Amino acid sequence: MPKPKKVGRPVLPKGEAKAKIMPVRLNPDDRKRIEKAAKAKEQTVSEWVRSTLMAALEV
Repeated sequence: MPKPKKVGRPVLPKGEAKAKIMPVRLNPDDRKRIEKAAKAKEQTVSEWVRSTLMAALEV
């Protein structure tokens, strides 16, 4: 009898998975502003934060 199919997202290829999570505390107003900015760029909050931080590092 074959094994049942696993539930959930398939494993990402090596090197594509994000390595670490960086928790950040925000007050409610800052969180709303970040969510609004991400939505305006049609990005998730994580995508927006990553792109914004990377752009700041290039300065």
